[in-house]
Amino acid sequence: MTWAPENTRSTNMPGMLAMAQAFEHYVNDTGGLNGRKLKVLTCNERNDSVAVSGCAQQAADAHAVAVVGSYSQQGGSFTTALESNNIAYVGGYGITQDEFQSPLSYPVNGGLPALLAGSGTQLSRLCKKVALVRPDTITGDQFPIFLDQGLTAGGRSSARDLPAQDDASDYTDVAQRAVGDNKSTSCVSAVLGDHTSTFFDSLRRLGDKAPKVRLSSVIGSVQQSLVDATGGPNSPLENAVVTGWYPPASDPKWDRMKAVVSKYAFSDDRIDVADPGVQTTWIAYTVFAEVIKAMKPGAEIDADSVQKALDHTTKLSTGGLTPDLGWADTDLLDIPDHARLVDSKVTYQVVRGGKLEQEGSGFVDVAATLKRATSAG
Repeated sequence: MTWAPENTRSTNMPGMLAMAQAFEHYVNDTGGLNGRKLKVLTCNERNDSVAVSGCAQQAADAHAVAVVGSYSQQGGSFTTALESNNIAYVGGYGITQDEFQSPLSYPVNGGLPALLAGSGTQLSRLCKKVALVRPDTITGDQFPIFLDQGLTAGGRSSARDLPAQDDASDYTDVAQRAVGDNKSTSCVSAVLGDHTSTFFDSLRRLGDKAPKVRLSSVIGSVQQSLVDATGGPNSPLENAVVTGWYPPASDPKWDRMKAVVSKYAFSDDRIDVADPGVQTTWIAYTVFAEVIKAMKPGAEIDADSVQKALDHTTKLSTGGLTPDLGWADTDLLDIPDHARLVDSKVTYQVVRGGKLEQEGSGFVDVAATLKRATSAG
């Protein structure tokens, strides 16, 4: 099963559901998994704890062997439901701490903690002062902890924390406060999910001239489609810095995913191949498929056997989209309160000529910053 929010007032991730369905068609059209058909169920979790618990119950009732490539901010609700039914959670988006604590969670990235810790490190080299605009939610309350550790490790002071509604239609007031004295040595980091675009629009309309501050975010709140929608090379996001988990969508490593989308979901406009939710679902299902293929021929495939196979998986290649993954004891990074975290690497990107491009080469490891942040938190 794959779940994600769709048609809500807050963050929506319909592309993850569509990517799961495209992967199902792709696998079954190319021989299945060890000769078995893949059946994917999808569920709208509606950004609601009751709804996601209902999705988990649907998975249990259908004897789903895993929940793969999903998004939910209701970590406490869904991890409890999955644990009670012994169902693995493979490649969640990584937005809640519960995803890095549940023994049945098998993350494929470092989640929001890695993005924010990496962003703080990135901004420490560029900005004397940073303002952070983030959701006024329990999840959002964690954002400054990780961003600040990256900043202070680079010799900068903590960011000004500006909580805001994550479903507002206007952010003029918080945008004015974020800009402050409007110096070019200052940065504004906005991490509001789907509503980051609304914030940047409010920022753009503050005066006759564009603000001097440099803009920043993390992938998911800013992605190529937002740059395109706001003017491409003339976008106010030109020169903005963005921290991601994966290589930019323009990297050839994504070619197989793009080919699958083109063949099996060509007319499905829910899928944006530059969306990190879509990319996470692709990676999660790729991992799941490889784990199933590695099981002994004829082995029973159920929730218990899949969980055991995942527990013994190590050095699994994703074709360079992430570092090699695994969830054996030797793969766990020993980060406090994030016991299941196995990938602490991020990528640094910048908007140049209207395109998100990788800055530097390869992945940047933020494990040390994450350890300081979790100890401080």
